[in-house]
Amino acid sequence: MSVRLGIGAGPSRDDPAAATLELVDGCERRGIDSVWFPDRIAAPAVEPLIALGWAAGRTEHLKLGTGVVVLPGRNPAVVAHQLASLASLAPRRILPVFGLQPATPAERTMYPVDGGRAAVFEEALTVVRRLLSEPVVTHHGRFFDLDEAVVEPRPVKPLDLWLGGLVPAALQRVGRLADGWLASFVTPTEAAAARRTIAEAADAAGRQVEDDHYGTNLLVLPDGASADDLSRARSSSAHRRPDAEDPSRLVAADWTEARRLVGEFVEGGITKFVVRPAVAPRSWDEFLDGFAAELAPLQT
Repeated sequence: MSVRLGIGAGPSRDDPAAATLELVDGCERRGIDSVWFPDRIAAPAVEPLIALGWAAGRTEHLKLGTGVVVLPGRNPAVVAHQLASLASLAPRRILPVFGLQPATPAERTMYPVDGGRAAVFEEALTVVRRLLSEPVVTHHGRFFDLDEAVVEPRPVKPLDLWLGGLVPAALQRVGRLADGWLASFVTPTEAAAARRTIAEAADAAGRQVEDDHYGTNLLVLPDGASADDLSRARSSSAHRRPDAEDPSRLVAADWTEARRLVGEFVEGGITKFVVRPAVAPRSWDEFLDGFAAELAPLQT
């Protein structure tokens, strides 16, 4: 299994456009594997699909992912067309990951759906996959109707569609419908157990999720941050995951602890990592230098 580590856009001391410029250029210059953009409306952030398009035109080698983009509340045919266009213009560099709903309550009213959210999600995902892989699609479901829909140009190789989520229903959905899993706010032990659940669900559905298609976000305290910063970051993560077996392990206190966590995740079968600063770094260049020196060598 190949271990790959990329960078996730996170909090910044600058305006999000300037931070995105520094982040993308810094990742490309250092030969970092990938950069991932969150779907945030209630916080300063560049819209993820716009960010992918801009970064694709600015770089030649950097892989570009969404981490994660909320699918229910978006038109799946438009999403499929956007992804197909991106993948055709930047072959083998577009990495979409979808989620059921925003992470924060403040954003959940911004993606309204007509019907049960999980049901809408699954049908929307089916529509996206069909449009990315079939020349003409007619679909008449509970929530979406398409007559002879065509998405061109389509990528030569269909895109892998990854999902987030941690509750049992979400993990089973990954096994039934997705090509990979990207976790958030999860410990190595929890991730290993989730991986087994996904594999069992895939087997029951007559499918297979590839062994190296299991990943997680990893929060790391940047150099120069204080003990209070660490306390606040861990408190925020614990609030997001009050049921976590050990909330203190949701944020690495430094690069040494991050390396140790990566090793534990890999032992549990998690091989893809999106490394994010737990608080705004003093500069992206400084954070990327630390990543390149301390974590990038762990790639295989």
